[in-house]
Amino acid sequence: MSSSPVTLSVIIPVYNEVRTIREVVETVRGVEIPGVRIEIVVVDDGSTDGTIEICEKELAPKIDIFAKQPKNGGKGAAIRRGLKEATGSLVIIQDADLEYSPSEYPKLLAPILAGKADVVLGSRFAGSDTHRVVYFWHMVGNRFLTLLSNVMTDLNLTDMECGYKVFKKEFLDQITLTENGFGFEPEVVAKLAKLKCRIYEVGVSYYGRTYAEGKKIGVKDGFRAIYAIAKHNLLG
Repeated sequence: MSSSPVTLSVIIPVYNEVRTIREVVETVRGVEIPGVRIEIVVVDDGSTDGTIEICEKELAPKIDIFAKQPKNGGKGAAIRRGLKEATGSLVIIQDADLEYSPSEYPKLLAPILAGKADVVLGSRFAGSDTHRVVYFWHMVGNRFLTLLSNVMTDLNLTDMECGYKVFKKEFLDQITLTENGFGFEPEVVAKLAKLKCRIYEVGVSYYGRTYAEGKKIGVKDGFRAIYAIAKHNLLG
């Protein structure tokens, strides 16, 4: 990598995250990685709970780019907007619920900064990192979706659905993303696999939250993921 600072664009899609938006922005802003400048890109996906007001007034000095979607379009739609706004050569997706810790950015970036990888995917099922014990059937579903994705892509991922994904933006610029919701995960994996880029996987901690705490993904998202795996691997 060049000796000049590398810009990492941290895209944070948010939807009604008034309880966590302060903490996630402040935590990301506090991350220090030698040779890396962090650009925070927050995309509000039609929040109605006060998240927008907090971002525009209280957190404005800490957010580099703040974009507002005209209506709630889903995680994938918010990420696409973030990619249009981001200026960094590297991109990471940071969920606003803090189920994943920004303190692990150095570990996720290491294979790319070492010149070994083009894409790094986090995994909740690899390594010995800390994990909150939550839903059994979510784990079963994630493993099934990962297996189905691997069959299609010929990759050997352990956690395709993990929200932590780091990319060289030049590869994202070569694909067209269309999924509006959580189908973003299998779509981006399918399309990057076709580019034959160098993909690494790194074990990450997971601090899962319950539905009472605001978890949004559900059964219908699992069925959409199956559809997305088939569509984007077989049809492009």
